[in-house]
Amino acid sequence: MKRIFRYLPLLLASASCIPFAAAQSTFDINLGFGAVQDKASTSGLDSNPTTGVFFSCQASTDPTCVNTQSLSGFMLGFGGNLILWKHFGVGANVSIQPGKQNYATFATQNVATQTPGFSVQSRTTFYDFDGIVLPYRTKKAEIQLIGGVGGANIKFYEAEQSTDALAGAQNVSQYYGSGNHFQIRGGAGVQFYLTDKIFLRPEFDIHYVTNMNQFGSKLVTEEMVWVGYSFGGQ
Repeated sequence: MKRIFRYLPLLLASASCIPFAAAQSTFDINLGFGAVQDKASTSGLDSNPTTGVFFSCQASTDPTCVNTQSLSGFMLGFGGNLILWKHFGVGANVSIQPGKQNYATFATQNVATQTPGFSVQSRTTFYDFDGIVLPYRTKKAEIQLIGGVGGANIKFYEAEQSTDALAGAQNVSQYYGSGNHFQIRGGAGVQFYLTDKIFLRPEFDIHYVTNMNQFGSKLVTEEMVWVGYSFGGQ
């Protein structure tokens, strides 16, 4: 993921230097805010210390099995679109959960015995490179149909809660591991121009993520509101 964030600004800066192919060509810089959803997995994680935690299990048959949570939370997006022709362009976007969400809780704190609480947290990131079709476009608004490919990254963290006489209440979170998956993205948005250059674009996306067993479905929905600035003519 560090490579994506390292090269995305360079890619967008390079694209902005390409001569416009027509008078309608624009280069848009986008900042997005929204939410993501996917249902919880039907399987859980084993919390039995004799067999080891993080093994897949079924809560209906395993008393030490802990249910995992659904994917949900606030998303922050960055990206850019290069509209080379009146009705077609390309783009690149990254959307990330800036905060960690609870994925599974294995224990709760016992103050009397000083037993620490233990849980697993997750953070999901999507990145993609897209083709953009604009079937309707005026100086005030345009419809964008988006399709592309990219990847999804899910990072996991071990989180502990404890209380003692010296430090008091503590929350400690450390990186555990991550999974990377190929994804196909499809979406649609309506871009409204608030001024000649500043725009607002509500957008709905569907991510088809292969082999994403951490949650209950390979189809992830995402709603974003993009705010941006257009360089060039419309």
